[in-house]
Amino acid sequence: MRSSRSGSDPLDPGPQGFAHRGLHYGSGFPENSLIAFAAALEACAGIECDVRLTADNRVVVFHDADAWRMCSSRLVIGKSTHAEINRLRLGEGPIPTLESLLDLVDSRVPILIEVKIADDIWRWSSALRSGLITYNGPYGVMSFDPRIPRLLKTNLPHVRRGLVVRDSLPPMKRTFALWLADPDFIAVERTALAKPWVTRLRERMPVYSWTIATAEQRAKAEVHADALIWEGDGRPRN
Repeated sequence: MRSSRSGSDPLDPGPQGFAHRGLHYGSGFPENSLIAFAAALEACAGIECDVRLTADNRVVVFHDADAWRMCSSRLVIGKSTHAEINRLRLGEGPIPTLESLLDLVDSRVPILIEVKIADDIWRWSSALRSGLITYNGPYGVMSFDPRIPRLLKTNLPHVRRGLVVRDSLPPMKRTFALWLADPDFIAVERTALAKPWVTRLRERMPVYSWTIATAEQRAKAEVHADALIWEGDGRPRN
């Protein structure tokens, strides 16, 4: 895998890339669970995760807006307190907080933290500051919403910030999002790799690609991206 033409990357995960939502498989290793993150650490892979904000401003590691798919509960993350969410089970453990994930990783591998927005944009700066203030390991915060990296630039300028970009985003909206976010890196949908706009951006910043799930997808992404965000059969070769 080539290094980025833009220069060195503080979040470079090495050849093992970033494990998408941890190294998850089956009911025993649910996505975004501490056991899935521990498995990623065993594989020496970087970690990609999703975070949401509770009603009482705790940052929890969870992808969906509600807990039905993962926990068979109708609780909505953004409308529930952390005490309510902490009673749910994700596999055999609780839904992690950002702090519990950081304690587990303990600076051993880089982490990509994807912020999921739910009408709570203006509460994120203080919540992220509280969650990340004592952590000294390599991490980046990214989002599909360009307002998150913009808020980071203004309020937490030391945090490495990224923009997540779908291939289907129209060019004018993409240009505006990149201008507003002013990212340090981008994470692009794998189908966008090798397109001219991605190639141009790669001259300025690292490009990561999601979600790599097969050997064929991996072979292409290894040429056109600086790091892979992978799961399943997209796992890099040893």
